Amino acid sequence: MLSLVSCLCFLPLIASSYKSPHFSPNRSTIVHLFEWKWSSIASECENFLQHKAYAGVQVSPPNENLIIDGRPWWERYQPVSYVLITRSGNASSFADMVKRCNAVGVRIYVDAVINHMSAGNGVGTGGSVANASHKFYPGVPYGPDDFNKNCEITNFDNNENARNCELVGLKDLNQSKKYVKGKIIEYLNHLIDLGVAGFRIDAARHMWPSDLREIYSNLKNLNTEFGFAENLRPFIYQEVPTMDKEYTKLGALVEFNYGKSLSDVFRGNDKLKWLVNWGPSWGLIDGSDAVAFIDNHDTQRDKNGHILSHKKAKQYKMAVAFMLAHPYGPPADKTGDLIPPNFNKDNTCGNGYVCEHRWREIYSMVQFRNVVAGTGVENFWSNDDQQISFCRGNKGFIVFTNWGDVKRDLQTCLPPGIYCDVISGSLEAGNCTGKAVRVKSDGKGFIRLGALEFNGVLAIHEKSKLK
Repeated sequence: MLSLVSCLCFLPLIASSYKSPHFSPNRSTIVHLFEWKWSSIASECENFLQHKAYAGVQVSPPNENLIIDGRPWWERYQPVSYVLITRSGNASSFADMVKRCNAVGVRIYVDAVINHMSAGNGVGTGGSVANASHKFYPGVPYGPDDFNKNCEITNFDNNENARNCELVGLKDLNQSKKYVKGKIIEYLNHLIDLGVAGFRIDAARHMWPSDLREIYSNLKNLNTEFGFAENLRPFIYQEVPTMDKEYTKLGALVEFNYGKSLSDVFRGNDKLKWLVNWGPSWGLIDGSDAVAFIDNHDTQRDKNGHILSHKKAKQYKMAVAFMLAHPYGPPADKTGDLIPPNFNKDNTCGNGYVCEHRWREIYSMVQFRNVVAGTGVENFWSNDDQQISFCRGNKGFIVFTNWGDVKRDLQTCLPPGIYCDVISGSLEAGNCTGKAVRVKSDGKGFIRLGALEFNGVLAIHEKSKLK
């Protein structure tokens, strides 16, 4: 059970009505609390996330799913009905969670599974029957006429095959049918009524853009009872593994190449110096269309281990720090009857949870990102190898080393003064609990960062300055 930092980062101003996440002021990062109970998420919003300026939470699918032997995580992606009852909680606990999180400025984004129904027969978490063999799901209800023909996806590059056939046996809904669209719209609008701010559209690549456009256009505006302004459209970010302009016209995309490429860099397979051109030149989609993350619930379970995760803590923290320090794109974080986490005095989690969003290095970089919002990358420096630094306007400065010690004056772009490094410590009661950097009148500061240090990154910003 994991709380994963798949930091979904967002640009503050995005033209499309479905590409704005509607964050509370001075916030910019979503944490993915994968498979957490609704009551635990509500408490986390109140006790931690609001105080560390997190913008929102992506939650696991809240609708009824098939109960599968061993209770694997992926049963949440095997819908049986649109009733709000899962091992995370029921409809009332979900509504309570959304209300409590909104009350402290933390928005809720739902992982919406609307491409398909379950692959197997059985009973759902709310008692509904699933007869996948004959395509009967009375909990909705759906029948055989509501699905596409029986065929397997064998060619992801062929639109007819990828959008009209079954993904690993999951019964493929026919969203071109008015009745099917109506049931999906009814489900999503119910969640909007409860106060959610938007949706991650699971398996969007496997649905026709024209059908998704009609579904999105029939969604309600966000509910003003939860602090949203009038006439705001829900935030839509879609699971589409490759760049496809058919989908960027509809909403944002989850950028899978972001985490893969940064993982390669911070594993040492590429040089930090090349990050000077980080963005579309690396094959990434335009930042205004992107939701960026290092790892998610799928990639964490990749047996090949290509994507960094908490298991490689130092490199993972460095990659997340770079993501939060760089202005590319929008970031996101994530975890049989679910056992809620308990919390230790040092803010870490117990009961088998790994809560990366509670690591100081990560929540401090969330605050860094909020402080430097609206600025660009300036004074990018490298040693022509595995050390880099850059400024974010005159508000923040960060330096990384993936090999060798940094011992030199670097341009921080900050006003003169003493600044606390927010990675090794913080500014508390007028003192630095970790490293400090003295910035001179010319904006330069002497930086010491050892390659063998625990984190490999140092960051300062205008809010970490000693008075």
